[in-house]
Amino acid sequence: MQDTIALIGFGEAGSTFARAGGWDAACVFDRKTGTPEAKAMQARYDEAGVTGAATLAEALARRPLVLSLVTADQALAAAEAAAPHLAAGALYCDGNSVAPQTKQAAARAVEAAGAHYVDLAILAPVDPARLAVPLLLSGGRASTAAEALAALGFQNLRIAGDAVGRASSIKMIRSVMVKGIEALTAECVLAAEAAGVRDEVLASLDASERPRPWEARADYNLDRMMIHGLRRAAEMEEVVKTLEALGTGAEMTRGTVRRQRAIGALGLGTPPEGLAPKLAAIEERTKPA
Repeated sequence: MQDTIALIGFGEAGSTFARAGGWDAACVFDRKTGTPEAKAMQARYDEAGVTGAATLAEALARRPLVLSLVTADQALAAAEAAAPHLAAGALYCDGNSVAPQTKQAAARAVEAAGAHYVDLAILAPVDPARLAVPLLLSGGRASTAAEALAALGFQNLRIAGDAVGRASSIKMIRSVMVKGIEALTAECVLAAEAAGVRDEVLASLDASERPRPWEARADYNLDRMMIHGLRRAAEMEEVVKTLEALGTGAEMTRGTVRRQRAIGALGLGTPPEGLAPKLAAIEERTKPA
């Protein structure tokens, strides 16, 4: 099955899946092709054993299965750019973290070109789960896509329904809690550190919730934000769209966007080990000049 697949985007998700599945016949296009980062991207292709295409059209030619794994802000543009080059009847699986409305707009472009659009939601970090990561699919061809993805090695697939946007609704609304807790953690421990009461605050939280010490939880959440804050901020912009469309309000989620972006923009992509060093690194980058 691997010679049937084209990948759009080769970041963490695409490269992790390709390596885990041994997709050495997959063809890949990443928008970094033709940029100063092209050499590093080619090295990533070589490491995963995939073929890098010079153009999007080349990557998609005669490929009946397409997996789009780009950043949230590029998801719709990628679908619109891909649409004219998709093989007739191809399955376009959009695995990007965007609002249902964004996926519905992408679906219109793909379906108008004679291909089939599948809403794909990735419900956990791809590393270390890799091909066991939970995948949720919706759309008229969701079952067909699930069979094709299973043949590529994915092990944890579930159909959410026939409507494009249903899988992404689950992903987006779930992210209100998952990414919101990360942002609230940063706000809490940064304030506690500044007040000199970090140990006491964390101890009080430990007393009320036992499954995981808050020292470890805060460390983990800041780690995720330092590495992925910019990407998560883009995703949370889509969550805002989701909530606004529902009419339930998105005030806290807008705050999460700002906090994720602020932490991600600090340039701490290789975070130090431990909570105290992370807090010190953030303080160093944010203190007035």
